Amino acid sequence: MNDGFTLIDSLTIPSTLTNISKVEMFIDKVCSPFSHDEDIYGNVLIAVTEAVNNSIIHGNKQNASTFVEIDFFKTHESISFRIRDSGSGFDHGNLPDPTAPENINNESGRGVFLMRNLADEVVYNDKGNEVTLIFIIHG
Repeated sequence: MNDGFTLIDSLTIPSTLTNISKVEMFIDKVCSPFSHDEDIYGNVLIAVTEAVNNSIIHGNKQNASTFVEIDFFKTHESISFRIRDSGSGFDHGNLPDPTAPENINNESGRGVFLMRNLADEVVYNDKGNEVTLIFIIHG
């Protein structure tokens, strides 16, 4: 994690999609000081739930005996969420473009694209089983 970030709160959930509601409640709780900025809140909600969905479905293969960890960090200028699964990871630098004509009708493959467009910064670990989403806050 980058210097200056302070761990504020964490959540660990079993890898089932029914736990997305717990993630949404966690986001509501930790983002309540920023609820006046609907753009940040909306971007956080969509990007973080997308990252958790990817961890549950692709990383942990919806195996309820595995877990997804979500950590919330804060600095004076930003908030960030680190999402980690126990899967084998993936090559985040080699993904098909979901906006390309041959991919436009695919039902999946937009999660990382959304995360990259909603967060101010998206950082993966080398293995590809951990992503940090950073959002700049404005006061």
